[in-house]
Amino acid sequence: MSVDQLPYAHGGPVATAKVRSCPEDFQVYEDLGFEPTGEGQHRMIEIEKRDLNSDWVASQIAQLTGVKKRDVGMAGLKDRYAVTRQWFSVDSAGKEDPEWKSLEGVVHEGQRLSVLQVQPHNRKIRRGALQGNRFQLLLRDLEGDNSDVEARLTQIQQHGVPNYFGEQRFGRGGGNVDKGLEMFRREYRPRSRHERGMLLSAVRSEIFNRVCAARIEQGSWDQALLGDIFALDRSRASFQSEEIDEEILRRIAEHDIHPSGPLWGRGDLGTGHEVAQLEQTIVTELEELRLGLEQAGLEQDRRALRLVPQEMRWEWVEPSQLQLNFWLPAGSYATVILRELLDY
Repeated sequence: MSVDQLPYAHGGPVATAKVRSCPEDFQVYEDLGFEPTGEGQHRMIEIEKRDLNSDWVASQIAQLTGVKKRDVGMAGLKDRYAVTRQWFSVDSAGKEDPEWKSLEGVVHEGQRLSVLQVQPHNRKIRRGALQGNRFQLLLRDLEGDNSDVEARLTQIQQHGVPNYFGEQRFGRGGGNVDKGLEMFRREYRPRSRHERGMLLSAVRSEIFNRVCAARIEQGSWDQALLGDIFALDRSRASFQSEEIDEEILRRIAEHDIHPSGPLWGRGDLGTGHEVAQLEQTIVTELEELRLGLEQAGLEQDRRALRLVPQEMRWEWVEPSQLQLNFWLPAGSYATVILRELLDY
């Protein structure tokens, strides 16, 4: 099921607009949740990039410092067609610092790479080691009733949106799930461990999105059901409750916890009652995907079904231009906020 086919939580878009008319319209600022220690054998390098992908930047850092690309640390990949800030790290033990500013001279016209700062640190930055990202988006040529747009933004701010995996997760044309199936059937061999991981992630995300879609159609994506596993807000921790009591209902209402869906893999699903029945029914329809993930060695995990943007604000720059600012936890997609607001 493509992302375009997934059900909406708030009734569908209320406007149209252009997103990413230029990279400056889509700005992303990484929030690691920690600062460089100021001492240690590693170097943390804060980079601002325009129209460049994170892997390419990591390759340039590896080349400059004489290490393998896999030894360059980063918390995650950032959008290419955007202006983004993120941290990289490299072990500098026994080496003199290179001329970091020389990285700025290796880009093509229309692209930009700026070294903002370099700080000592005591360890490598690991994948996933971030709290979230701050977004600043400029929507151009917006067509629709501005009062409807404001009302929908307030709805999103107060109630959140489905925490779908966005289209970026599924590759160009959404083809990574099909390619993952070919990999499971041994009809396709990934070119690298990185590509294999991308295909497994796409397959896993497909199952999650199907479960999330079913909960939306059921009207329970933001409600507690008996048998749910609850994800803590801004955390990877989760727990199951034997009953839906006043405390659970209060925490759901306050966005302290969220119902969760499966990130499929080996092991016990963990849910019970009607939630387990719904999840098992969906995964039975996707048997080949389920089996492939389990045979690949992935373990069961959970992901919140609801995404509530933090620090959300908006401003009409012009009657047809709207600037949006918000913070999202790691692993969430700005595009799933936008799809509940507008067609783009």
